[in-house]
Amino acid sequence: MTFLRQRMTEDMQVRNLALNTQTSYVQQVSLFARYFHKSPEYLGPEEIRAYQVYLTNERKLAPGSILIAVAALRFLYKVSLKKDWSFEDVVPAPKKPQMLPVVLSPEEVVHFLGSIGSTKQRAILTTCYAAGLRISEAIHLKPTDIDSQRMVIRVEQGKGQKDRYVMLSPKLLETLRSYYRAVRPMGWLFEGDVPCQPINRSSVELACQKARRLSRIRKPITPHSLRHAFAVHLLESGTDVRTIQLLLGHRSLATTAKYLRIATSKVCSTSSPLDLLPHPIPIDPQPAPAQHF
Repeated sequence: MTFLRQRMTEDMQVRNLALNTQTSYVQQVSLFARYFHKSPEYLGPEEIRAYQVYLTNERKLAPGSILIAVAALRFLYKVSLKKDWSFEDVVPAPKKPQMLPVVLSPEEVVHFLGSIGSTKQRAILTTCYAAGLRISEAIHLKPTDIDSQRMVIRVEQGKGQKDRYVMLSPKLLETLRSYYRAVRPMGWLFEGDVPCQPINRSSVELACQKARRLSRIRKPITPHSLRHAFAVHLLESGTDVRTIQLLLGHRSLATTAKYLRIATSKVCSTSSPLDLLPHPIPIDPQPAPAQHF
């Protein structure tokens, strides 16, 4: 390990960045250095600009992928190398397109969950929907996180290293109890094939795609789609945005507010001006069939 990599790793550790973030940043800086065959210490704004052009035009990476490289380079040069640049100019971040998720209807959620053959996979994905959990949060649940006395689920160290509580649905509790009696997990609620380890998220994603094919639902479905459905269905049932923000564990209310643009109770409650016209639009009459006698 080079001195610069060691320093950057220590800088991330003392700031308590998530382990996945540390791994991603080191990988991105390594790719940057490999592209120029030089240590980042000897590279500057012109090389950074050339690298971003390469990622955009040759690699054709999505803006979200480029943003990860931008964040890693900003951390390296600002924190570890202590450059006093104007980072918004030297390492500009691409504008990320504003995309809205495709949301399943309640009927589609029922049909999808019913198409999952594995008891364990159905329990995991039902938990994602019933509690609005990220897949990484669901697979790291422990039996002790299910509090049937207070009817809450404790989410320990979710995204952003934050604990939170979410509601425990009576129907979900029944599902989890049935699963627990059948499987009898020990350490983790959803154990994987490796002893003492939680199930791998890729296994859940594969099961999700298999269930989508069996259900014949044309909408794209991932485990995160169930979290989106959780938020939108709560909003449509009258739950306020602030409460949904706390349940989802969003840091910013603006992140949660995007669901206002999807919920039918907000978007479709306004009448179209077409329906407010005083008279209906005339429909061209069908031509009468020709008479030959």
